[in-house]
Amino acid sequence: MPKFLFIYHAEPDFTPPASEAEGHAEMAAWGVWMESIGPAMIDAGEPVGKSRKVAASGVSDAVDNPSFGWSIVEAVDMDAACAMAASNPMVTGGGHVEVAEIMPLEM
Repeated sequence: MPKFLFIYHAEPDFTPPASEAEGHAEMAAWGVWMESIGPAMIDAGEPVGKSRKVAASGVSDAVDNPSFGWSIVEAVDMDAACAMAASNPMVTGGGHVEVAEIMPLEM
């Protein structure tokens, strides 16, 4: 079955939780979402820190749309993977999930 990479993005005006209670509520929402994915969640992934862009012109802190984390899921096709992502807390919280099929290398 195909695997898909979920890359989590927030909007530029993203602000972290204002309180510890708010942070716990957000984490609980992620837990509920991950449970809803069930065994299709191959790798829950990790949050990521501040990113930098590396290009031929050099290294920059000006990343167009930084990622906040990633996961890997298994789904029958892209539409099914997108349906899984639709209820993700990043989406329901105003951000978005980039979904990309992982293409196996054949050598």
